[in-house]
Amino acid sequence: MQDNETKEMLADLVWLNAIIATELIQITENTSSILRKTAPPASCLAEHHELRKTALAMAEKYRPGSVLARHLGEHQ
Repeated sequence: MQDNETKEMLADLVWLNAIIATELIQITENTSSILRKTAPPASCLAEHHELRKTALAMAEKYRPGSVLARHLGEHQ
């Protein structure tokens, strides 16, 4: 595999993993809300927000301008 191809593949994997991570965070929050019949604790929401920001920064580094930022803004 050529060096440039390897870099592109790794960039794609970082981006894809960021999407997976942020969706799993949302699934966890939704499941918690359903089971608790109330919103997750504020501390969890704050930490999840920071984790999303980190994952988004990683994704934007390798694939700037993707739809991920807009999609995360629409999560509830």
